[in-house]
Amino acid sequence: MMTNGVVHANVFGIKDWVTPYKMALLVLIGELGRAGPHLSLLERRRLNRLLLPLLQGPDMTLSRLIKAIEECCPHLASSVQIRIKLMAGGELKDMEQFFDDLSEAFSGTEPEVHKTSVVGLFLRHMILAYNKLSFSQVYKLYTALQQYFQNDEKTRKMEKDEFDGPLREEEISCNGPLSQKQAEYFLSQQASLLKNDETKALSPASLQKELNSLLKFNPDFAEAHYLSYLNGLRVQDVFSSTHSLLHYFDRLILTGAESKSNGDEGCGRSLRYAALNLAALHCRFGHYQQAELALQEAIRIAQESNDHVCLQHCLSWLYILEQKRSDSCVLLEHSVKKAVYFGLPYLASLGIQSLVQQRAFAGKTANKLMGALKDSDLLHWKHSLSELIDISIAQKTAIWRLYGRSTMALQQAQMLLSMNSLEAVNVGVQQNNTESFAVVLCHLAELHAEQGYFTAASEILKHLKERFPPNSQHAQLWMLFDQKIQFDRAMNDGKYHVAGSLVAGITALNSTEGVYRKAILLKAQNQMSEAHKLLQKLLIHCQKIKNTEMVISVLLSIAELYWRSLCHTIALPVLLQALALSQEYRLQYLASETILNLAFSQLILGIPEQALSILHMAIEPILAHGAVLDKGAAIFLVAKCQVASAASYPPQKKTEALESAILNLNEAKTYFAKVDCKEQLRDVLYLQARLFHSLGKAQERNQCAMLFRQLHQELPARGVPLINAFK
Repeated sequence: MMTNGVVHANVFGIKDWVTPYKMALLVLIGELGRAGPHLSLLERRRLNRLLLPLLQGPDMTLSRLIKAIEECCPHLASSVQIRIKLMAGGELKDMEQFFDDLSEAFSGTEPEVHKTSVVGLFLRHMILAYNKLSFSQVYKLYTALQQYFQNDEKTRKMEKDEFDGPLREEEISCNGPLSQKQAEYFLSQQASLLKNDETKALSPASLQKELNSLLKFNPDFAEAHYLSYLNGLRVQDVFSSTHSLLHYFDRLILTGAESKSNGDEGCGRSLRYAALNLAALHCRFGHYQQAELALQEAIRIAQESNDHVCLQHCLSWLYILEQKRSDSCVLLEHSVKKAVYFGLPYLASLGIQSLVQQRAFAGKTANKLMGALKDSDLLHWKHSLSELIDISIAQKTAIWRLYGRSTMALQQAQMLLSMNSLEAVNVGVQQNNTESFAVVLCHLAELHAEQGYFTAASEILKHLKERFPPNSQHAQLWMLFDQKIQFDRAMNDGKYHVAGSLVAGITALNSTEGVYRKAILLKAQNQMSEAHKLLQKLLIHCQKIKNTEMVISVLLSIAELYWRSLCHTIALPVLLQALALSQEYRLQYLASETILNLAFSQLILGIPEQALSILHMAIEPILAHGAVLDKGAAIFLVAKCQVASAASYPPQKKTEALESAILNLNEAKTYFAKVDCKEQLRDVLYLQARLFHSLGKAQERNQCAMLFRQLHQELPARGVPLINAFK
C-alpha cells in the first residue's frame, strides 16, 4: 500500500518510514554538516532548536519547510532547495546515491553525527527503512519526491502571481498517515496545549479532522480516541465525548495494552476506570442519575478487585454527587483521611480544598480556613503540585471576596498572576491557562469595575477573551462577569433598556443571578409588584439551595421595595433577618451594608441620632473594602442624618452641622461621578442646593440647581421622593 508517497504495509507496524518530507530533512542534515564551520553560533543554535520539532512533527509542505529554515539561516535554505531540485529533476540513481552517502556521516574518528543522538537515530531509521523497500516501492518514492517538489513550485507561483497571504488549511494539515512517533508526538503536543494554552492548540474542528484522519488508518489507536474525548469536552459535545471515551477503553482492552503493563488485572482495571471516567463525564454535563449509576458500577468492580486507589477516587466523586446532603461533610473528611493513608496527595489536597469551601459557606472564621489552606499548601510544595497551588490561591481570592475583604482578595489575585508555573512547557506557550487563572482574572476585572476603573476592567476582559476564546471550556466565566459589569454600568447610567437586553445573557449563564438582576431592573422601573413576586420566588429558591449570600442580597432588595412603598416598619424585620444571617455566616461586608440599611430605616422613622450612632459601626468596612457606589451611598447617608439631626440644634451648631454635611455631599458626589451614577448625583445636587439655600449661599445654590436641572431633564423622576432611598 502507498499513500501520498508513504510506503507502508501496516500502519504503526514499524516505527518510521521514508517520505519526501523526511528526505528533505535528510538533505537539511547533510547541508548542515557541510556548512557547519561557516555558520555563526547564533545560526547553529537556531537550527538546532528548529531541528527537533521538524523531526518529531508531522510532514509539511516543502514551502513551509524552506520558510522555517530561512528564518534561521537564509543561505542554508537556498542550498537545501537546490539539492532537492537536483535530486527531483535527476534520475533514480541520484536518489540511490543519496541514501548510500548517508552512512558516511557516521564514519571517521570524529563523525559528524553520533549514532545514539536524536539526529543519528533518525538517520539510521531512514537508512533501514529505505533498505527494506522493494524496487517498485523505491520507484514510487522517487515519483512521490518529484510530485512533492512540483507541488511546491505550483504553490510558490500561485503565491507570487495571485496573492500574498497565509497558507491554506489543506497546505498546513497533514494528508496521509503519520508514523507512530509522529502520531505520538502530535497527540502529546495537542494534549499539552489543551491543558496549558488552549489558544495555541488546533481549533476543535481542525483537531477533530486530524484525529479522524489518524483513526482512519488505525482505528485501534487508543490515545487518539482519548484526545478526541478531550476535544469533545471543549465544545460541550456530550455525544461525541462519551462515544470517544468508550472507544478509548475498548481499544485499551482489545489491544491488550493494559494487560501487558498490569498483568492479569489489566482488563478489570480498564473496566473500573472506564466506569469511573464515565461517571465523571456525566457529572460534568449535569447528568447526575447516570453518573451515580456509573459510579456504583465502578465501586462494585473496584471492590471485587480490592483496588483501594480506584475506590478512593470513587469516594471523592461520591462526595461531589452528594454534596448537598447534610452528611456530605463527614463523607469528605473520611475521603481526605483515606487519601492520606494510601499516599494520594493530589486527592487529599482536593479534599481539603472542598472542605474549606464547604466550611466557608457554613460561616467558619477566616483564620481557621486560611490555616487549613496553609496545611494544604505545604502538601502542594512538597509534591510540586503546581495546578493545586494555583487552585489554592484562587480559593483564597474567592474566600476573601465572600467575606468582603477586597484588599486581601486583590493581593491574592496579584500573587497568582505573578507566579511562574512549575510545569515544563514549550517556548511561546502560556504557562497558566487554567480555570484558576480565569477565576482570578474575572475577580480582578470586577474589583476594578467596582472602583470605577472601567478602562482597566475592559483591558482585563479583553485579555481574558484572547486567553480563553469563546469556544474554550472556561469562557463562560468571563462571559458572566462581562455581562454583570455591563449591566451595572447601564443601571448606573439610567439606561434601563440596555440593562434589560443584558438580563437574558446573564440568565443563560447563571439562572439565579439572572433572575436577581431582572428583579433589580423591575424595581428601578417602578414595577414594584412584579419585582416583589420575582424576589419572593428567588428567596424561596435560594433558601432551598442554601445560597446564603444571595438570600441576604434578596432580603435587602425586598426591604428597599417596602421603603419605596412607604412601608418602613415592615422593612425592619426583613433587615434584622438579613443582619442575623450575615453575622451568623460571617459575611462582614453584607453585614455592614445591612447596618447601613437599618440606619436609613431609623432616619426615615425620625430617629437620625440613633442612625448616626450605628453608622459608625458599618462605615469603616465599607470605606476600606467597598465598591465606589457603596462608599458614595454610605457618605450620602451620613450627610442625610447630619441634616436631619441639625433640625433640633441651636443656630450656630446647626450651621456647622450643615456645612459638615455639604463637605460629605461633595465627597459622595466624587464617588458617584467616578462610576457615572447619574441618579445619585441628581439626588446629591438636590440636597446640596437646599442646604446652600438654608445657609444663604445663593451662588453655590444656583450652581447646584443648574446641574440638578440638567440631570433631571436627562433622567426623569422615578415617581418617588428624590432622597427617599438608600441607594
